[in-house]
Amino acid sequence: MIQVDNKIISLDVFEKHFVCDLNACKGACCIEGDSGAPLLKQEEEILDDIYEKVKPYMRVEGITEIENQGVAVYDADGDLTTPLVNNRECAFVTFENGITKCSIEKAYLDGKTDFKKPISCHLFPIRIKEYRDFDAVNYEEIKICKPACECGSKLEVPVYAFLKEPLIRKYGGAWYKELLEAARTLKR
Repeated sequence: MIQVDNKIISLDVFEKHFVCDLNACKGACCIEGDSGAPLLKQEEEILDDIYEKVKPYMRVEGITEIENQGVAVYDADGDLTTPLVNNRECAFVTFENGITKCSIEKAYLDGKTDFKKPISCHLFPIRIKEYRDFDAVNYEEIKICKPACECGSKLEVPVYAFLKEPLIRKYGGAWYKELLEAARTLKR
């Protein structure tokens, strides 16, 4: 583990390689698992505010779930998440040429909103657990991301480099510079 400010970072974040390969995995991370995307309470409020702007990008099934349950639900573990369609896929999922896409991100890319997507989605495969005195920043290795690991290894892109934008979004540019210094120190 490496500490940068009050963030405790798993060595896997530095040592593992990762570059999403959507043509191989088809965006399985949006349709696999027991729950929807983890949400922060303020993200639930944002999703409520932007829902009408995102709705045109959504599938009918997702709209139905959102209108029945709201933009966020509590899962079996008591965590705030996006609702699921068919107990499987995030309600905000849409498909393009057989690849899973995020309707929230599509609205963002079209300039309809300034919210890109939930930070948990943006940071994936990093998962953050917030404690009172520190954040635990961990790499989550799952089978569906094997193509991303292979692609990252081939391109020699460590997890922290692939996730530069969302890490800066979460913790800021100054913190990310300290993270880079920690990475350089580890390489020595």
